[in-house]
Amino acid sequence: MTYEELIERLDPNVYQNLRRSIELGKWPDGRKLTPRQREISLEAVIYYENRHGIPEQERVGYLDRGAKAGTACDPSVRRDQSGNNDVDPDQFVEVKS
Repeated sequence: MTYEELIERLDPNVYQNLRRSIELGKWPDGRKLTPRQREISLEAVIYYENRHGIPEQERVGYLDRGAKAGTACDPSVRRDQSGNNDVDPDQFVEVKS
């Protein structure tokens, strides 16, 4: 059985247990996940979510940028190291508190 076949046949309850174990850092029986176990479990969960069409906002690691999307607070807006921007400064919204 290949890795792809294994993930394709993975029981949804096992997927939920893996997600919960990653979140808590321990297995359902209380034993701590090793860094390697966490890595392998996270890879399996991400692969499962991609293969089974889990909505993006329900996936592990999803960050809702909400009103910050496209602003200077959004880490997906990239700037080069020289300080030059390929970003339109008019896309940013000043937030005053």
